[in-house]
Amino acid sequence: MTRLGLGGLFVSKHGATFEEARKAVIRAVELGINYVDTAPGYRDSEEVLGRILRSVDAPLVISTKLGGRPVPFDPKNRDALMSSLKESLRLLGRDHVDILMIHEPDRPGQYDWWDDREAFDGPVMEVLARARKEGLCRFTGLGGTTAYELPRIMATGGFDVVLTAFNYSLLWREAVRKVLPEAARQGMGVITGSPLQQGALAARYDSEIASGAPWLSPPRREQYRALYRFCDEAGWNLPELALRFVISNPVVDTTLSGARSAAEIESSFRAIEKGPLPPEAIRRLDEIANMVPYRPFEEPFGLPFGSRTRYGPGEAR
Repeated sequence: MTRLGLGGLFVSKHGATFEEARKAVIRAVELGINYVDTAPGYRDSEEVLGRILRSVDAPLVISTKLGGRPVPFDPKNRDALMSSLKESLRLLGRDHVDILMIHEPDRPGQYDWWDDREAFDGPVMEVLARARKEGLCRFTGLGGTTAYELPRIMATGGFDVVLTAFNYSLLWREAVRKVLPEAARQGMGVITGSPLQQGALAARYDSEIASGAPWLSPPRREQYRALYRFCDEAGWNLPELALRFVISNPVVDTTLSGARSAAEIESSFRAIEKGPLPPEAIRRLDEIANMVPYRPFEEPFGLPFGSRTRYGPGEAR
């Protein structure tokens, strides 16, 4: 797989117009990007990708997931899970996918996948084994977001690949403690999602960091100021710095670009092409990350810079 992959969350009618999505995907393929990640839960991403990829001859590594379909979703219904995979294949226009993942098996209350939460055993494991036996997938994986529950599932040794999202980036390093070391122990491929933290590292928000964003904790605000100072001193472009940081870790195989346009794909590709960061930059970034080693309790999951949304007691997040 290429170091930069295409995240399918925004390759949908809801994330962009079909023509914008088509141009982004085609440009990614032209640049040699060969990994495409999608899921039934990513709106109509599978359908949109399937329409676009019909005209693509380049060899691709396609990944999708089990979870969220059909509605209402029963994660312990073997027949429904197999039907969901076959629907994914129909929408994608493929006779198999390269990687079939369990979607968010690590978040209690999201999907109740497990009969036994200690052994992490459930019908979904039988479906993965059947899919591989029947040639409907080549590899199996986990797509999760938690820093401590996900590694416990990885430790069962039953998976080839892990997609860890929202917990490995310039300022958020939770995956370093358990996820990445467990992946190395298990010999798993590692894909990181949201290296730009869904926009929080995609641009600079100097005015909000200076005097706005009342939901931002004082330690996180100071951390952002330190990061921006580092960018100014060294002449770094923030999104490029963020992308190159992620691929500087030799454990990481691929990071996903959630680009909504061909221009964003090109920008991410140019950043990745410059390769890992120099050791001194990594050292400085480690110092900045250590200013806030754990997420503040009241921090919104996705920092809503540029949004008028209110956060606080009694407010929906």
